[in-house]
Amino acid sequence: MVTKDLTKEIKSEIKEQFKESTMTRTGRLAMELTAERARLRQEMEELQVQVEDLSPATPTGTIDSYIKWAATILAVAGVFTQSAGFIFVGKVAYALSSIAWTYVGHCWNDKAIMIGSAITGTAVLLNLTDYI
Repeated sequence: MVTKDLTKEIKSEIKEQFKESTMTRTGRLAMELTAERARLRQEMEELQVQVEDLSPATPTGTIDSYIKWAATILAVAGVFTQSAGFIFVGKVAYALSSIAWTYVGHCWNDKAIMIGSAITGTAVLLNLTDYI
């Protein structure tokens, strides 16, 4: 790992610096402490980047997160019911899912979700008029 190599490098540099120095033991310990602090700061920055990469990008516990899950369940149910031969019920479920996803895209200010859901919803609703 990078931090282990960095630690060895810092320790060897410190040892070389202090061999020729007539610095007191307290001074040497202060220099080692400074080097260790720098290493820990760098390691903390690396860990912070990893935490930010693993953090979820979507909110949880809000009304739009619950609507997102309901929309996903409706979409899957719509696909399965259409496959089972209940075309009208499946299209209604899928249309509701599309409307819900458009709302979620609006809440998240995500135009890609809104456009994709609106296109899908329009196609489903146009096909749904055949059954009405």
